[in-house]
Amino acid sequence: MRHRKHNHQLGVKSAHRVSLVANLSCSLIEHGRIKTTLAKARALRPAIEKIITLAKKAQSTDDAARKIHFRRLAIARLRNKKAVSKLFDELVDQFVNRNGGYTRIYKLALPRLGDAADMALIEFVEEAPKKKASKKKQSKKKTEKSESKPSKDEQDESPVATSEANEPVETVVSEEVASPAAEDILTSSEEIAESQEEAPTQIEDVEPEGSTESK
Repeated sequence: MRHRKHNHQLGVKSAHRVSLVANLSCSLIEHGRIKTTLAKARALRPAIEKIITLAKKAQSTDDAARKIHFRRLAIARLRNKKAVSKLFDELVDQFVNRNGGYTRIYKLALPRLGDAADMALIEFVEEAPKKKASKKKQSKKKTEKSESKPSKDEQDESPVATSEANEPVETVVSEEVASPAAEDILTSSEEIAESQEEAPTQIEDVEPEGSTESK
């Protein structure tokens, strides 16, 4: 019974270690550099280098069946299809000219605060090559630049448009036509003025009755 319990504990520990190494490998593939304890970094290094070797073998062969086989082996170890696809499709190009030693470990001076464990950085030796922009993106950028800049014809026509805009606009004043009501008002005002002028002359010609008797 004691031997069975001991074997069971060993199996649990080994499974935990495998899952831990797989998670660390996925993180390293995704970020290119991770910070962990020195012991974990040393355990991660051989595991990730074996998976990189599988990616190199898959790239070197022309047989589609063998490529799928190597990819499935990597998925069984990493348990993450996205990380495997990134390693096999993008990152494998930087390891083609190397026969080993794909990672390096830097031991950090300051230990971890909780348990004073030694800390380290693990990263890939070479950086991933930067992909060139696709032709579609370049064509879109060219079209955007051409739309933003005015063409030569528009530049030639623009001063003419501005000069026409600066010229004074001739305003045509329409002659006001007097309405019939306005004509009637004018004639009535003229008649009133004439009557006022004639009124004093009539008063001067008429003599009062009392003036003859006094004479």
